[in-house]
Amino acid sequence: MEPKRRRAARILLLDGQDRILLFRASDPAVPEVTWWFTPGGGLEPGESVRDAAVRELAEETGLRGVELGPVVAHGTASFSFRGQRYDQEQWFHLARTAETALDHSGMGADEHAELLAARWWTIEELRTTAETVYPVGLADFLELLVTEGPPVTPVRL
Repeated sequence: MEPKRRRAARILLLDGQDRILLFRASDPAVPEVTWWFTPGGGLEPGESVRDAAVRELAEETGLRGVELGPVVAHGTASFSFRGQRYDQEQWFHLARTAETALDHSGMGADEHAELLAARWWTIEELRTTAETVYPVGLADFLELLVTEGPPVTPVRL
């Protein structure tokens, strides 16, 4: 089966303590396999990456009025979900929030079924976890963002 091509906006959302918000999920087709990932999702037809990031963040976290920073990274991901293969091109916006209480009521029923947990992670926790975290190399990249600020041009993750 040919993979579906998909474009997605992702958000590296940091709180006031430089912790990043990640969601834990599984594929209903393989529920025993779990991973942590950044908020975000697919672009709707005609939607910009920035607009998709704002929409996805509001839907998935309930946080509104979060000021999106620049696109700091981009990359591709190939994965299977519900038996369908995907090739995803994705862009990562940096964003910060003082508010850490989340409201998942804006998520669709499918998203609710797949979301197992939400957690704010420190860079050190990311470095030492045995759990799967996407994108690969997130801890090192976050450390650069926190210590040096956003790159002049987005890096490839």
